[in-house]
This record gives sequence, structure tokens and C-alpha cells, in this order.
Amino acid sequence: MTPSTETSLSTSGGPGSARADIGVIGGSGFYEFLTDTARISMTTPFGDPSDDVLIGDLQGRRVAFLARHGQRHRYPPHRVNYRANLWALRAVGVRQVLAPCAVGSLRPEYGPGTLVVPDQVVDRTWGRDHTIYDSIAPVVHVGFADPYCPRGREAVISAGSAAGKTMVDTGTMVVINGPRFSSRAESRWHQQAGWAVVGMTGMPEAAIARELAMCFTTIALVTDHDAGVDSDEAVTHEEVLKVFARSLEGLKTLLQSAIGAMPAPENDVLATCACRRSLDGLKLPIALPT
Repeated sequence: MTPSTETSLSTSGGPGSARADIGVIGGSGFYEFLTDTARISMTTPFGDPSDDVLIGDLQGRRVAFLARHGQRHRYPPHRVNYRANLWALRAVGVRQVLAPCAVGSLRPEYGPGTLVVPDQVVDRTWGRDHTIYDSIAPVVHVGFADPYCPRGREAVISAGSAAGKTMVDTGTMVVINGPRFSSRAESRWHQQAGWAVVGMTGMPEAAIARELAMCFTTIALVTDHDAGVDSDEAVTHEEVLKVFARSLEGLKTLLQSAIGAMPAPENDVLATCACRRSLDGLKLPIALPT
């Protein structure tokens, strides 16, 4: 069944307040990320996003923030409406997305606090709505060989390097369904495959962004060694929250610098990015928000 393509918006703010060109999808700790914000309540063809979209100015850019899990972290990773979240961001003009997330490390050398900017992803989730193109015809196959935006990754890596942060600029993130953590056997399997970190929210988030011709970059913050890795200690939710809270201000600073380094929307190079051209030549069963 093809969903309605109508998007309903309710805006609290002045003229032009409902537009942004860069989006940040993050946790509740980012609510103070923007100042003097407009709040956009929205319904999409795929239901409501996790929360209202907040739009404000940062580094001379119009930035939209959306809480991935909603207020008070009410949606577990397998219940997040990824389709509605990405659609909502595109509906307010966003075409470049930065998506920080907490991950477990699969390598002993990547300790808590390490920032990883993955260049590949493995999807081990199930039961989630993985595509916005689930109508019968026409079938839409979108390329996903390189899942993350090269310009977005470059901006984040350069910002981290300039700030002297310990960063890993490559690696594969495996995404599990959650909300439980991995067993030791699963963790060893992921290690043996050569993957770097494991998270619960990176997919289908990245794939849906590509289906919407949006640039997408993940910044993975290591909060623990998955299933203990090479130690006897297993990860706990409490420890994950503690490490994320300790690292939050540094992550915000990195995102601010990266946003300032992003190509301006009027820059022609943005329009030629492969992410933005992912739908070229394809016949779509639904009209996308513009």
C-alpha cells in the first residue's frame, strides 16, 4: 500500500523558522545543543517522528535537532520510527544529517570515550521498517555500497583532528536489534569478522537517509567493551549512561565544529555528492518532501 505523501507541520516560531539544511539526530542530552529554537510538530506519511523537530542557529547555519528516542528516552531502539524521523528532517529542508550514537567496542584498543567515524555498516536488525518504498510498484532499489557521506565524514574527522581528539577514522559498525546487549558468543563472532563497533540504532537509519537522497554521517561514541571483549566484565546499561554523560560535552563541541565545516547548501559541490544523487534515474512510487 502506498502511503499518503502529505506531511502536516505545526510551527512555533517566526517566519522562516521551519527550515534548516543540516540535521542532528541524537539523544536527550542534546536538547540544549541549540538556542533560540523553533519547535516543529509534525505528522508524516509513516506516522509521527520520535519527537518535535527543534530548529535553531549554530555556527552560522540553520540546524534541526531530533531526539532519536524521544523525550525521556521513551522509544527503545527497535521501536524508533526511523522512517518518520528522516522524513520529518527532509520535510524541513535538511539534506545533510549527523547522527551521533553510543556503541560498544569490539577491539581492546578502542576504549570508552573513543570516537569512531565508520565507513561501513553491517545490518543485523530485524522486524523494523527498513524502507520507505514498500509499495508494490514500481520497485525501488537504491545503491548503498558506501553507506556514509564522504563529505560529512571528512568534516567530522577534520574537526576532531583540529581539536586534538582521539578518533578512529574508519571501521565497520555492526547494528544489532537490541534492546538486549550481545552474548559473549555473538561478540566474539563480530570480532572475528573484523568489525570495529556494535550499536543498536545505526540501521535502518542510514539506509532510509539514502532512500531520501540525504547525506548521512554517523559519529560513534564508544561507551564500553562489548560483552567484555577480552575481560571478564560485561557491559551494563548503567555504565553506558555514565560514560556517555561524561563524553557528551566533548561530542557536542565536535559536532559544532563539524557543522561549521559543512559545505553550504548553495555550494554546487553538495548537489553533486553521490548521496544526493542516489535517486537519479529512478521512478519513485511516492513524492518526496521538498
